[in-house]
Amino acid sequence: MKTTYMANPNTIERKWYVVDAEGKTLGRLAAEVAKVLRGKNKPTFTPHVDTGDHVIVINAEKVRFTGKKLEQKTYFRHSGYPGGSTFVTLGNMLAKHPERIVEMAVRGMLPKNKLGAQIYRKLNVYAGPEHPHAAQKPEVLEFDIR
Repeated sequence: MKTTYMANPNTIERKWYVVDAEGKTLGRLAAEVAKVLRGKNKPTFTPHVDTGDHVIVINAEKVRFTGKKLEQKTYFRHSGYPGGSTFVTLGNMLAKHPERIVEMAVRGMLPKNKLGAQIYRKLNVYAGPEHPHAAQKPEVLEFDIR
């Protein structure tokens, strides 16, 4: 009788990957990064266990957008107080905090529970080409996206 393999936290081997976001479309990049963070690219994927790898995204300021998103796409947040709504356009966010754009896009593609929060902690995004994770010996990860 064959049994279904279920991964557990003791048997998971994690790797570190570096993804260059330069020239990549935001949504397509975020979908592929979320897949690696979640572990869906591995044969040992288990839905209720964090089986994914660590991902470092560099050059977040050089990510590509289609259409008129720089002027039309807005990010919303609320302070919790009456009238505390704040809207920021993608263009302003790109100028001030380019790493947040990639972080928010990837976070939206992860589960909305404790497992998703645990997976999200393995994402590191940097606006420029430098990152402080050289000691982890990350491998370069290429995606076939435009």
